[in-house]
Amino acid sequence: MLDSYRHKGLRKQLVEEVRRKGIRDENVLAAIEAVPRHLFLDSSFLKFAYEDQAFPIGSGQTISQPYTVAIQTELLKIKKRDKVLEVGTGSGYQACVLLELGAIVYSIERQKKLFERTRDFLPTIGYSPKLFFGDGYKGLPAFAPFDKIIVTAGAPFVPQPLLDQLKPGGILVIPVGEDIQTMTSYTRNPDGYFEKKEHGSFRFVPLLGDKGAD
Repeated sequence: MLDSYRHKGLRKQLVEEVRRKGIRDENVLAAIEAVPRHLFLDSSFLKFAYEDQAFPIGSGQTISQPYTVAIQTELLKIKKRDKVLEVGTGSGYQACVLLELGAIVYSIERQKKLFERTRDFLPTIGYSPKLFFGDGYKGLPAFAPFDKIIVTAGAPFVPQPLLDQLKPGGILVIPVGEDIQTMTSYTRNPDGYFEKKEHGSFRFVPLLGDKGAD
């Protein structure tokens, strides 16, 4: 499938809509404009690709609303070469936005079919994050620590392993709650203390896993 002038024009319109909703980081907006979101959807749903809404992608998961992707990315304050852990690969759209910002992306997905589909698909459109199949509640301790961690599904609590795998000065962005989530960021200070901030209410699909149980 091609990325046509029409698609690029629709992305520009999407970026302006996201900007009107409050996103100010021009690098984040440029990354949203760069990633061809229509390629992540079945061709029969192309008319929805550049609407600012989430959309089902199978396995009970969704491709996130572009505004949600943008605000989580903005909260991460990505710098080039940041080592980022994404919990919940999904379609891979969020990972591609992070790659456009120059991050080194490690992403973990719990749904086997979705993991395999995304692993095979992303290289065909020029993106190659480091993808893993596993339990996001446990993070990726073998590759820790990380500069930034992003959770792209609703978590009933903040998994301690994710906090443990964050570098001093690092930021974790996670939607916390059962039905409706509060977007929450944790910044790890040099003394190990975590500074917590809340950034409004959102609705995510639930984060799957054994919730950190042994």
